[in-house]
Parts: sequence; C-alpha cells; structure tokens
Amino acid sequence: MTAEPLSAATDDPPDDSPADAPRPTSPPRGSSWSALRPLVLRLHFYAGVLVAPFLLIAAVTGLLYAGSFQAEKIVYDHELRVPVGDTELSISRQVAAARKAHPEGEISAVRPSPEDGATTRVLLSGVKGIDSGHTLAVFVDPYTGTVRGALEQYGSSGALPLRTWIDELHRDLHLGETGRLYSELAASWLWVIAGGGLVLWCARRRTGKRALVLPDRTATGRKRTLSFHGTVGIWAALGLFFLSATGLTWSTYAGASVADLRSALGQTTPTVSSTVGGEHAGHGAGYGSMPGMDMGDTDGKGGHTADVGLDAVLKAARAEGLDNPVEIVPPADHGSAYVVSQIQRSWPEKQDAAAIDPATGEVTDVQRFADYPVLAKLTRWGIDLHTGNLFGLVNQIALAVLALALIFLIVWGYRMWGQRGRGSAFGRPIPRGAWRQVSPYVLVPLVAAIAVLGYYLPLLGIPLAAFLAVDIVRGRIATRRT
Repeated sequence: MTAEPLSAATDDPPDDSPADAPRPTSPPRGSSWSALRPLVLRLHFYAGVLVAPFLLIAAVTGLLYAGSFQAEKIVYDHELRVPVGDTELSISRQVAAARKAHPEGEISAVRPSPEDGATTRVLLSGVKGIDSGHTLAVFVDPYTGTVRGALEQYGSSGALPLRTWIDELHRDLHLGETGRLYSELAASWLWVIAGGGLVLWCARRRTGKRALVLPDRTATGRKRTLSFHGTVGIWAALGLFFLSATGLTWSTYAGASVADLRSALGQTTPTVSSTVGGEHAGHGAGYGSMPGMDMGDTDGKGGHTADVGLDAVLKAARAEGLDNPVEIVPPADHGSAYVVSQIQRSWPEKQDAAAIDPATGEVTDVQRFADYPVLAKLTRWGIDLHTGNLFGLVNQIALAVLALALIFLIVWGYRMWGQRGRGSAFGRPIPRGAWRQVSPYVLVPLVAAIAVLGYYLPLLGIPLAAFLAVDIVRGRIATRRT
C-alpha cells in the first residue's frame, strides 16, 4: 500500500478549492499510463478505504503472532526446559512415564528431546476436553522421566496454548471457517493495493531518486503525510507482496485453487509410504496405540503384537540420516509402518521422512526433502517464512517490522483522507469514458487477466465488481448533476 490511497491524486484541487470545481469528463488522450492512471487511482482509493480495516486487523494480530514465539518460551519454560543430565532414558521409558501420568486417549506421536535441556513431548489424541485437531502434549524430563506438565498443542509447529490462541485470532478471529474469510479478503487485496500504490508513487516521483525512497521533511500538511506514506510503502512493498502470496496459499478458496494448480502440474508435496505387508493404510488415518513397545499396557487395551519398539525405530531412522528434531508417528493399523519425520522448519529445512516396519525394524521407504518438486519446496519455505519459523528470531523481527509498516501505512492513508479538506468524502469518480482512452492492446489483456484472477481469487473478484458498480453509479449521478 504505497502511494496515494485515500487521496484524490496529483490532479485534485488544492485543499482550499471547492470540491465541485469543473472537471473534465474524460482524461486527455496520450500514453496508455495517462489513460490507465485514473482507473488505478480509483481502485487504489476504494480498496484503501474499504479493505484497509481488514488489513489493519491482520497487521495487528500478525504483530502479536511475531512476538508469540519468544513469549511462549518464557511462559512455558517449566514444561519446555529441564536441567541437563548425564544420560537420557530410552524413549520407551519416557513414553511409559507419560502414559503412567496420563493414561487417557491414545498416543498419536512422540517428539524426542531435540537438544540438551529440552523435554520430550508425548502427544495424545482423543483426550476429553481437547479441541478436535489438537493434541495433549505431555512433557517428560528425558534424564529422569519426571513429567513436567501437559498442555494442549496445535499444528506441526508445536504451538502451545498462547501461540495457538494468537494464531487463531490472526487466521479467523476465533470465528472458525467463517472468520477465515476476513484474512483471505485481506490477503487477496494486499498485493493489489501495494502494487497500485507502488506504481502511482513511482510515476509521481519520476525525477529524483531521493524523493522516491526518502520522505520530504520540509513538506507540510497532506503532502508531508503522503511523503511518509509513499516512501515507507516503497520500502515495504516487496514484503507486502510476499505476505499476500504466501497467505493465499492456505486460504479457503484461493488456497484450493493453488492446490489444484499444483496438483495439475505434478507439484504436490510427496509423502512417505507407510504401507507394509501389502496392505494399504495411510499414515495419519487414525493413529494406533503403539503396541509392543516394552512399556506395559500403554494403549489401555491389553496385549502386544510383534513390535521392535520405539528405540529400535528411532535407531533405524538415525541410520538413514534423520537427526533431530524428529517426530515418531505410530502405525495406523497392523498393515502400516512407523513414520519418522524431521520437523525442523528453520534454515536449513529438515523435512526427510522414513517408514519403518514395526515387526522387523527395517526401513521400507524414505522420502527426502531434496527430492521435493520445486513448487512444493517453495510452498514449504514460503509458509515457514510467513509464520516466522524459517530464520528464527531474525525472521520474527522482520515480520514485526513489516506489520508495523503496514499499520503506519494504513493510519497515514486515513489521515490523508481526513486532510483532503472540504468536499465529497470519497472523492470524485473516474471521469466517464476513461477506459475508452486505453489502447485495446492494453485493455483487452488487462480485462482478461482481471477476469481470470477474479475467478481464482473470489474474494478479490467479488469486491472488485462491487467497487466498479459503485463507481459507475457515482459517475452517472455526478454527470447528471453537472
């Protein structure tokens, strides 16, 4: 959002001129840009006024989320950290300690201690009082087997209650699927507003690179506000484009379109096969209870089947190069294997996975992140960068700065709106016939591209149609009055 949103552009009358001063009914003939500029300006203006509140919510909640990683480490330090001991207990003994303290539910996964002084997490599904799609994480001291506590966990990033609450606030305002429409609307329009503003600002500042990237501190009033708005916007534009693109990848409607496109291009994220013994059973489809792990009746159902145990499974995964951090998922049924996956989302990514036969301890399949299709890798990196995982604290600071920049851009935009002086709050409509001044060689491809984008990004297309309808009506009203 980088230029004259919420403003009437350079050809507006000064603040002290009457709002109903005579205006041309169409822009002068000339270059394609001179004809396109009124259209870009009005789109930028309407989107800035009407979509900015949603962007403001996304920016504020995104700022909170960027700080939630460090806050989580402080709030849950007792569960996450322990004094470093001499020797770690076997994984089976750690899981047995967790099950003794929390026999409810079933084991859905185990995350061994990833580093010295970190606890092991035993994840339980089907626990009463835990939201669907979440698990109960039991934290075990790997040196003593002491259970340090249990907290609700969400997502593959291992978000605990504080970060989960902020994450859901940012994603859907705690309104479920209906609430996700707000964030998709914001992501769908962010790149349009930023792109329109960037073009308008660069066209306005054709001379003097300093004026393009640094604010004019000698200016006053609305020009000063515009100067800060434009220069901050041009620095933040690339980051805003990135947030928009990555935010759309897991949105409801646009995300489905992205998934369909990746599928059609053969760029879906591959998964390791968990089938053993010729019987297909998908990894994750109803987790088992880890029978035969030499830890007693851990599943509460009694009895064991042939199983090499967690420690042998982890050893086999280590032999395949799957170092920490990893997550061990139990077999879904007797025809499935253990799946051990690396879960490091920071750079360099560790996303390799291996399937291990529970009866023999042999590796039956391996999936390497290096072998992912290009779009699958880009999606993984993009999501982890968007969520502040890829580069850790540096990533989170950058996201916080970007969120603050967007907040200031919106505030400055509304301030310019208030500084416009007397006249119509929404400014003058596009002069009638403006689109006729655009060359057909530009207009036809542009309309086709907008139609395609509107189809695949419905929360862009539907509001855009509404904006155009409103502007056309206002244009007719203004013409009749004139």
